[in-house]
Amino acid sequence: MLGDNQEPQHYYVGVDVGTGSVRAALVDQGGVLLAFADQPIKRWEPQFNHHEQSSEDIWAACCVVTKKVVQGIDSNQIRGIGFDATCSLVVLDKQFHPLPVNHEGDSHRNIIMWLDHRAVSQVQRINETKHKVLQYVGGVMSVEMQAPKLLWLKEKLRETCWNKAGHFFDLPDFLSWKATGVTARSLCSLVCKWTYSAEDGWDDSFWKMIGLEDLVADNYSKIGNQVLPPGASLGNGLTPEAAKDLGLPAGIAVAASLIDAHAGGLGVIGADVRGHSLACEGQPVTSRLAVICGTSSCHMGISQGPIFVPGVWGPYFSAMIPGFWLNEGGQSVTGGLLDHMVQGHAAFPELQARATARCQSVYAYLNSHLDLIKKAQPVGFLTVDLHVWPDFHGNRSPLADLTLKGMVTGLKLSQDLDDLAILYLATVQAIAFGTRLIVEAMEAAGHSISTLFLCGGLSKNPLFVQMHADITGMPVVLSREVESVLVGAAILGACASGDFTSVQEAMARMSKVGKVVFPRLEDKSYYDKKYQVFLKLVEHQKEYAAIMKGD
Repeated sequence: MLGDNQEPQHYYVGVDVGTGSVRAALVDQGGVLLAFADQPIKRWEPQFNHHEQSSEDIWAACCVVTKKVVQGIDSNQIRGIGFDATCSLVVLDKQFHPLPVNHEGDSHRNIIMWLDHRAVSQVQRINETKHKVLQYVGGVMSVEMQAPKLLWLKEKLRETCWNKAGHFFDLPDFLSWKATGVTARSLCSLVCKWTYSAEDGWDDSFWKMIGLEDLVADNYSKIGNQVLPPGASLGNGLTPEAAKDLGLPAGIAVAASLIDAHAGGLGVIGADVRGHSLACEGQPVTSRLAVICGTSSCHMGISQGPIFVPGVWGPYFSAMIPGFWLNEGGQSVTGGLLDHMVQGHAAFPELQARATARCQSVYAYLNSHLDLIKKAQPVGFLTVDLHVWPDFHGNRSPLADLTLKGMVTGLKLSQDLDDLAILYLATVQAIAFGTRLIVEAMEAAGHSISTLFLCGGLSKNPLFVQMHADITGMPVVLSREVESVLVGAAILGACASGDFTSVQEAMARMSKVGKVVFPRLEDKSYYDKKYQVFLKLVEHQKEYAAIMKGD
C-alpha cells in the first residue's frame, strides 16, 4: 500500500549493446539498478581486421534481456526505454532487410563493427583531402568511423551491397528505429562518427570530395536527414510489434540513443560529489573527465566552448550533454589488450587452474599474486625493468596513428606465474600512461581537468583504478552503480518519458558516487620516470620505422 504522500515508483529500462554482449537493466528514479541481465552476441572475423555482426541477432538478444529485467514489474510503472550501442555500421536495403557487408554474400552478417580496420586505404585517401570537417575529429579521421567504411562498401561490394542499400544506420540508431519505426538519427552518432555538424548539418562538399556524392543526391535519406538530441522522445513510442518482442507496454517513451561510451559518460560525469574531499567539488562539471573502460577505453571531456585538441576527436556540440562541447579521446584496446597479454603467456593455463580453484577471475587472482611477490615495496615498483607501449591495435589518441604497434622491453627467459603477473601489471600501467598522455594533450589545448570518473568493466579492477590514480596524479571517482553505461541508457529513457525536465536534471538525480580512490603521491617520482620511458618507446618505434624506410 502507498502512503498518502507517496507517488508510485517509476522505472526505466536501459539497454546496452557492447562488443560481445547485450545487457539490460531496470533502473529507478534514483538511479538504482534493480535488475540486470546479459546475453552474448555473435561475432564473425572472416579475415584479419574484418569484424562483423548481425542486426537480427543483436535485436533478438535485446528482446531476451529486456524481458528478463522487467519480469514481475507492474508494466504501468515502466515509463521509458533508452538504447546505447557500439558505433558499428548497420546496412539494410530499401525494405529494411539486412544486406551483406562481406565478400561471401552472407546477408545475415550486415554489420561492420566499430573495431573493423578494413578501410585503411579509404581513410588514408579521406585524410589526404584535408577537408575542413576533419578539424572536428582531431585533424585526422579514424578508420573506425563511418565514412571510410561506406567508401569501402561502395568500392568493394557495389553490386551486392551498395547499389541495393536503402539505409545505413549507426547501431544505436538502428535499435531506436527497430523500437519505434522512426528513422530519425541521434545527434550523438551523426556528430561523432559521420561528420554531421550540430550547427550546420551535413557538408555536401565533403561527401562529393571523397566520392560518396550519391548520399547527397537523395538528401541524405540513407544516412539521416531527421536528427534529434539524445534523450528526445521518438515518434509515438514503442510500436505494438516491438513491445511484444521486448515484453514492454506499447507506447512507452523511446529515447533518441547514444553511443555506448557516451552513455557511460552521461551515467557518471554528473554525480553529486559533495562530502568526498574532491577538488572538483564546487568546480564546473568541465573539470571532470569520464573514462569508460571496456574492450577499448574512451575519455570524455566537456567544455563550454569548442576546444580543438590535435589527435583527439571533437569538439562535438551537444553530442553527450546538451549545450556542452565534447572532446573524446580513446585507446583502441584496453580490456582486449589485457586479455591478449595474459592469455598468450606460457603460464596462462596454470593461472586459469589456480583462479578456478579459488573461484576467482584470472585478474582477481593476478592482483592477489602481485601482492604476494611485491615484498616491502609498493606493487607498482615491480615493473622497474619492464615497460610496455600499448598500441597493439594502433593509436586512437592523441597520436591518431593506426600504424603504431605494441612494444615490450625487459623480457627474460623465465615464463612462470610471477613473470605473467608482472607483465600484466606493466600492461595495466601502460594503459594508464596512455590516459595520462591523452589528459596532457587535452590540458595543453585548453581543458582544465582535476578528477577522473571511471566506469565500465575495467573499473571493477582495483589495480587498474589505483594505477590510473597514481599515474595521472588525480583522484578517481567510481559510481555507486558499476554499470554506469546502463544508468546512462536509462537516463535517456527517463528524459524521453518527461519525468525530468532535462538531461542535466536526470543526471544529477540518477548518478551517484560510490567510492573515491586517491593517488599515492609518495610514488610520483617513480611513475614520472616510467612515463619518460613510455614516451621514449614510441619515439624509438618511429625511429625504427624511419630506418627501415630509408635507402
